[in-house]
Amino acid sequence: MKNTYFDLIDQSYYFPQEGFDLRGGTLTFHGISLMYLIEKYGTPFRFIYLPKIGDQIKKARNLFNRAIRNTGYEGKYHFCYCTKCNHFHHVISEALKHKVHVETSSSFDIDLIINLYNEGKISKSRIIINNGYKTDEYLEKIIALQEMGFSNVITVLDSLREIERLDKLYRGEKIKIGLRMAIDEEPQSAYYTSRLGIRNKDMIDFFKNNIQGNDKFELKMFHFFVDSGIKDSLYYWGEFHKAVDLYVNLKKECETLESFNLGGGFPIRNHLGFEYNYEYMINEIVNNLMISCNREKIPHPDIFTEFGRYTVGESGAIIFKVLEHKQQNDTEDWYIINNSLMNTIPDAWSIHEKFILLPINKWQNEYIRVNIGGISCDHSDYYNSEDLNQEVLLPKYTDKDKEPLYVGFFHTGAYQDAISGYGGIKHCLIPSPKHVIIDRDEKGNFVDYVYRNEQSAGEMFKILGYIEKIDKNKGK
Repeated sequence: MKNTYFDLIDQSYYFPQEGFDLRGGTLTFHGISLMYLIEKYGTPFRFIYLPKIGDQIKKARNLFNRAIRNTGYEGKYHFCYCTKCNHFHHVISEALKHKVHVETSSSFDIDLIINLYNEGKISKSRIIINNGYKTDEYLEKIIALQEMGFSNVITVLDSLREIERLDKLYRGEKIKIGLRMAIDEEPQSAYYTSRLGIRNKDMIDFFKNNIQGNDKFELKMFHFFVDSGIKDSLYYWGEFHKAVDLYVNLKKECETLESFNLGGGFPIRNHLGFEYNYEYMINEIVNNLMISCNREKIPHPDIFTEFGRYTVGESGAIIFKVLEHKQQNDTEDWYIINNSLMNTIPDAWSIHEKFILLPINKWQNEYIRVNIGGISCDHSDYYNSEDLNQEVLLPKYTDKDKEPLYVGFFHTGAYQDAISGYGGIKHCLIPSPKHVIIDRDEKGNFVDYVYRNEQSAGEMFKILGYIEKIDKNKGK
């Protein structure tokens, strides 16, 4: 019986597959030799492969536009990128190359929009959708953005009281409004109805009492989002049809309402056996929306999506070296890697998110079941769950091997840096790893460079207040 790691993968999945292949017995990512990157930059390091961002945008656009053509749907499709998913300049700049619109979530996001405009990366005609809870500061900046000449700013109301604060800030420019529907959560949720948005039974009356006939406001968008994602499940379709029915009833009252926003929710590949029929789901969404509008004889709305994780998730990865193989009892083995998993992929321990975990080398070794442990002193600093089993399967490695074992967590490009507090204080003062950017030049050749080196002790001590104290003591 064959029991090498390569045989395990070859017999369990279709391999090679998109993004992953072997060259000379070691793993490549979209044609990039990961051993080359390891030899050049050392470990640990995080990298972003920018061309994947554009590929994802094109894929979604093509599928939605094809569904629109095939069904005879009369509205248009608009792709928005939600900045909260990954705020890095190089990531958003790459997305903007593909003419995406932008969704914001907080006050500082508006400053980011202004910065991008000053750099010439967006125009004032770009659609800017403002989501999230609207503090006074956030609303003030939204109004200021509109006064600068941004003509397509849509403020999606998250609560009934936000309209009151907007009314007080009104300075003569008609404000484009969206209304977010509060969805009922899945049965296993800790609460029944989402805190986000406006209750179904309140929305029509809210529109009539606060927006209809009010010269200050113009309703343009209906917003619907299911936190667990766009899935082919009874729960998702139930909430979707509630949203469509509410949109139809709202449209009957409001001529200016013209768009239906699905929010985000497309999943990304989190294991090699991942299967998801994007084309089917998009066709069903478009067709069901069209049928409901035709039945009630109302125009087909423009469809918006705010894909974040789907846009950038599969572009990222983080590479570690195994420092030690520890056998803690007769049945449990541990591979200790050279950073903290809590710090670098916090979703893995906070919400038990899965990522694709693959070795970079030693694919011809036998495989064993192991747990992955970080170097912090925290019990939760581990990873041991994948598609095949509660423990992960990796090539057998001993501390006597001449060449270290290297492992990579892939499709980590969304949220991880923001949640872990990139460049800030880390648990056990374990530093943020080196950050590498990979792109292609005009001829299609790979270009790689360091965006930021591994976080230094001095950078952490300055945040903690030690550098200033040291400098003052030197002056005495």
